[in-house]
Amino acid sequence: MARTGPGGNGPQGLPGISVTGRRAGTFCLLLVAALCAQATRVQVFQARDLGRNSANQRLTIERYAQPRGDIVVGTEPVTGSEPTGGRYAYKRSYSDGPTYAAVTGFASQAYGTTQLEGTEDELLTGTDGRLAGWSVWDAVARRQNPGGDVYTTLDRAAQEAAMSGLGSQKGAVAAIEPATGRILALASTPSYDPGAFAGHGAADQEAWNRLQADADEPMLNRALRQTYPPGSTFKVVTAAAALAGGVVTDPDAPTGAPFPYVLPGTTTPLVNDTPSCDRAGLSLAAAMTASCNSVLGYLGVRTGSDRMAETAGNFGFNDAKLDVPVRAARSNFDTRTDDSQLALSSIGQFDTAATPLVMAMVAAGIANDGTVMRPQLVDRLTRSDGTTVQLMKPSVYRRATTPAVAGQVRKLMTDVVENGTGGNARIAGAVVGGKTGTAQHGVGNSGTPYAWFISWAARAGSAAVPPVAVAVVVADSDATDVTGGALAAPIARSVMRAVLGG
Repeated sequence: MARTGPGGNGPQGLPGISVTGRRAGTFCLLLVAALCAQATRVQVFQARDLGRNSANQRLTIERYAQPRGDIVVGTEPVTGSEPTGGRYAYKRSYSDGPTYAAVTGFASQAYGTTQLEGTEDELLTGTDGRLAGWSVWDAVARRQNPGGDVYTTLDRAAQEAAMSGLGSQKGAVAAIEPATGRILALASTPSYDPGAFAGHGAADQEAWNRLQADADEPMLNRALRQTYPPGSTFKVVTAAAALAGGVVTDPDAPTGAPFPYVLPGTTTPLVNDTPSCDRAGLSLAAAMTASCNSVLGYLGVRTGSDRMAETAGNFGFNDAKLDVPVRAARSNFDTRTDDSQLALSSIGQFDTAATPLVMAMVAAGIANDGTVMRPQLVDRLTRSDGTTVQLMKPSVYRRATTPAVAGQVRKLMTDVVENGTGGNARIAGAVVGGKTGTAQHGVGNSGTPYAWFISWAARAGSAAVPPVAVAVVVADSDATDVTGGALAAPIARSVMRAVLGG
C-alpha cells in the first residue's frame, strides 16, 4: 500500500498534490511555453512582415507622426511638412510642386510614394537603420529617428530653364554633367502638383481622380519612364559605330553610299528630308550636317547588326535595370533585324526607342571622350542635423567608344550646329555640338512627329570636358514647324546657357 503524507492526499514528500493536480500543472507549463514560443515567433521572426502589412494602421500613423525629411535642390528644400491636426499628424508639402514633380514624385497618405519620395522613403521617414543613434534608451523605447534629407544633383537654374522652355507643350528634358553623370535637370510636361493629394481627405481623392482621368497624363514621367523613336538624333550612335568599326576612316571622304539607297531586300528607297542629301558619294560629315537618312542607313547596314547593337548598348540602350536611383524605362535597339530593318533602326526609326535620359547619356558620352558615366540624381543623404549618411561618388557606366572616335563625332556635332540643322542651339562665347531629330510615328506616319535635339556645350577655349549635355523631346505641339531644330534646339540652348552661367 502506497505511503501518503500527513494529509493523506498525495505521495510522500508532495503533501496535498494529487496526480490530477500534477497533470494540470504540467499542462499549464506547456501552455505558457507555447505562448512564449508564439510571442517569440510573432515579435521576432514575423515582426518585419507584420510591420509592413498594409492593414497595420499603426505603421501609417507612425510614418506621419513627425515631419518628413526634405528633398533639397542646391541648398534649399523643395519639400516640407505641414501639421494636419488629425490622426496623421503631418502631411507632405511642396514649395514648387510642378517644377520638380518629375524628380520628387509624390508622398501621399492615401496613394503611397513615387520617384525619390519612394526610393528614399526609409531615410525620409526616419526608419532607415543608418539614422539610428547609440542611446540604449532610444533603442529600448523604440523612439523614431527624425527623417533624413536627400540632396539632389539638380541645377536649379537648369531645371527652371527646362520647364520654362517646354511650357505648355508635351515633352521632356534630361541634362547631365558628362564628367560625373550628375543629372542637372529632369523635366516632364505637362506636370502636376504632388501636394494636391498629399493627405487622405475628400479633396485629395478628387485631385487624384482628376489627374488619373486627364488624357494628357500629367503624372507620366516622360524624361524617365516614356520612350520615343529618337529619329535622327540616333545618327550620333550610328556615326560612332561606323567610325569605331572602320567602315568610315575619314569623315570628310566619300562614303560610297548610293543614291537612291534602296532598303536591302525591298524595292523601297530610303528617302531624305532635304534635296541636299539626294546625291551619291556624300561624306559622313556632309550627311550628318544635312541629316541624310540614305547615307546613315547605308552605313548602319555596312557596320552590321552586332556592332550597332553593341555600341547602342554601351550608351544605355537595352538596359532594363538603369537606376538613377529611380528606375528608367528600357530604351530599345533591336538585336535581331534583317538589313532593311537595320537601316531604319540606324536612323532612329523601326523599333528603336529611347528615353530622354538615355539620349542625354549619348550626348554626354561623346562629350566625355567616349566614356559614359552612370547617371545619378542623388548627391548625398544626410541626417536631420546635416551629417552625411552616404555620399554618392561618380562611377563609369560603360566605355562606349574611344577618345579618338568621340573627338571625330564631336566635330560632326559641332558642324551640325554651326552649318546645319542645329543652328538654333548656338550660344555666344560657347562651343556647342548637337544633332536634330524629327521622328515619325503612328499608322502610316500619321501622328505629329516627335521633335528631338541632343547636344553638349562648353565655354569657348576651354580644354575641360563640357559641363553639360542635354536631350530634349517635344512630343506634341501646336507649332506649324514641328522639327527638332525649330522646337527642341531652343529649349536645349536655354538649359545649356543656364549651366554655363550666361
